[in-house]
Amino acid sequence: MKYLSLFIALFFLGNNVAPKEAYWGQIGHRTVGHIADGMLSKRASKNVRRVLGNETLAEVSTWMDEIRSDNAYRYANTWHYCTIPDGMTYETAPKQKGGDVIWAIEKIIAELKSDTLSLAAEAQNLKYLVHLVGDIHQPLHVGNGEDRGGNDVKVQWFGNDTNLHSVWDTRMIDSKQFSYTELADWVNHPTKDEVTTWQSASVRDWAMESMSYRDQVYTIPENGRLSYRYSYDNFDLVKQRILQAGVRLAGVINEVYD
Repeated sequence: MKYLSLFIALFFLGNNVAPKEAYWGQIGHRTVGHIADGMLSKRASKNVRRVLGNETLAEVSTWMDEIRSDNAYRYANTWHYCTIPDGMTYETAPKQKGGDVIWAIEKIIAELKSDTLSLAAEAQNLKYLVHLVGDIHQPLHVGNGEDRGGNDVKVQWFGNDTNLHSVWDTRMIDSKQFSYTELADWVNHPTKDEVTTWQSASVRDWAMESMSYRDQVYTIPENGRLSYRYSYDNFDLVKQRILQAGVRLAGVINEVYD
């Protein structure tokens, strides 16, 4: 067990990513999937069952993180994020070798709409889509190019050493001690106008929204000690981004299959 733990630590360090610090945590992703599950059209829901079998969008939402240990999927390591420096747009920003979250989502949607995929490829793309729509709504997945999406911003969360990315991915959500269905029940109350507006935005709009929250996200005390106040100032945004991701994921899947 000691050697297994050492191997896991060295694997993640070698890939320049810390465990549990590169994505919405499991609760966040599953909440996004659960919200989307409840907003699918009848035709889309039937097709999701055809493709995923007995698994729900919530249940497959973390698959893309689970496959990181498989070298066959290393090509997708850069798909979880994109980099847009301050003052730039996606179009003017340097492009990530191997693709990024915007490129990947646009590619996956086009492939799903093409109706040319095998069932296995369709299932894989749908699993990718569920995860990446969640990722792009986490503000620090649209990085500024300076601190690896907040991974290099060292902070304390209630006295425990961590980094800013981890606070946004997992720690604020986990501190509420909700299951993903409980969190979905709390946040899943969009108005009809919000659903229409959110679903009409493009993938690149989603990224620019995440970028627009940088000042708020990076407003931290000089001592780096975060606790109740930071959560109070930011958890409404966490809830909003999770809800928007779920609503938009449903909109994309409905569009693909309707």
